[in-house]
Amino acid sequence: MGADVNTDQPIAPTEHRIAAPLLSTKRIRLSALPPLSLYVHFPWCVKKCPYCDFNSHEWKGTGEFPEEVYLDALCADLEQALPLIWGRSIHTIFIGGGTPSLLSAKGLDRLLADVRARLPLIADAEITLEANPGTFEAEKFSQFRSSGVNRLSLGIQSFNDAQLTALGRIHDGQQARRATEVAQRLFDRFNLDLMFALPEQTLSACRADLETALSYSPPHLSLYQLTLEPNTRFAKYPPTLPDHDTCADMQEWIQGRMQEAGYLHYEVSAYAQPRQACQHNLNYWRFGDYLGIGAGAHSKLSFPDRIVRQIRYKHPATYIEQAKQALFVQEEHEVNANELPFEFMLNVLRLPEGFPVYRFTERTGLPMTTIAASLRAAEARGLLLCDHETIAPTPLGQRFLNDLQSLFL
Repeated sequence: MGADVNTDQPIAPTEHRIAAPLLSTKRIRLSALPPLSLYVHFPWCVKKCPYCDFNSHEWKGTGEFPEEVYLDALCADLEQALPLIWGRSIHTIFIGGGTPSLLSAKGLDRLLADVRARLPLIADAEITLEANPGTFEAEKFSQFRSSGVNRLSLGIQSFNDAQLTALGRIHDGQQARRATEVAQRLFDRFNLDLMFALPEQTLSACRADLETALSYSPPHLSLYQLTLEPNTRFAKYPPTLPDHDTCADMQEWIQGRMQEAGYLHYEVSAYAQPRQACQHNLNYWRFGDYLGIGAGAHSKLSFPDRIVRQIRYKHPATYIEQAKQALFVQEEHEVNANELPFEFMLNVLRLPEGFPVYRFTERTGLPMTTIAASLRAAEARGLLLCDHETIAPTPLGQRFLNDLQSLFL
């Protein structure tokens, strides 16, 4: 985003402009609505990482980014969406980016106050903030905690200086350790993001990273294998990555070490101590609902007779300009009933626990007979375990997850 954003014009009063629902060939019937989460997107970062395909933009304007104007836009965005979620409570809030820890303590406090004034939160709602160790200030994070943030997600990626340089990160190993120590002191619940199979990374370097992370006893660890995503700098100029066998060795060692350390492997890339799983992400994987506000944010919202997906305007400059006309949603469509089985399975099969049988009908509004043939095929191939109560991927199904999910297309 450049300095061409006109931040002098006030944001127009909110108008409730809701797109007419699209008609599908087959109506669904939901007997109850799933839990609802709120996602807030902060689009700016200090520097765009070469592997990142998220909607993040280096702030290239003069001075500070337009915090107040963006917060005004978020508030108007939320107000416009309220008729879609009347009477529903928020179970979790996730503030992601970009680098939302660039927000001032005052700005974050205002954001959460704006949300609380408009939405009911359940007791002890999980409120997560993503943070970059390169923007870490202990005093500011203490204020974040006082404002209501009760879970911090730290984008460590590695504790190794050479690996961090290769990843284009703005922090070094010492800053990563310092940020983790502060998170450990201020937050009962915090997550460390680590990556493996990094450029020219060895198995011993991978082990050292994880052992460093475990030395802080984090309640939650997210462990991602680096992949070269389209439309990133790494896709255009690919680094030298470990070979397939080395990556497999890393993954196998990580799984064994995390089990030995007492962590539950509750999602493909997520490990948690008992009762420390990320509730926001679990709501996604269990095909719950989420309202997304902010530049490029996605929403999935259920109604008694349909499920709707929305995407906000992506570029922050466009989002701010559209906010002046109270226009936030760039795309909206109703999920066709024929697509729902695959969408449901794409999410729930990421969880080794699987799902209770009743949840398919509860969350899609479709009868179990819709997927009966696919379930039998997956079970016959040893990819799925089915009984009267639970459907879950087998270890083979977890290993060949894409093949398993594709059976429900």
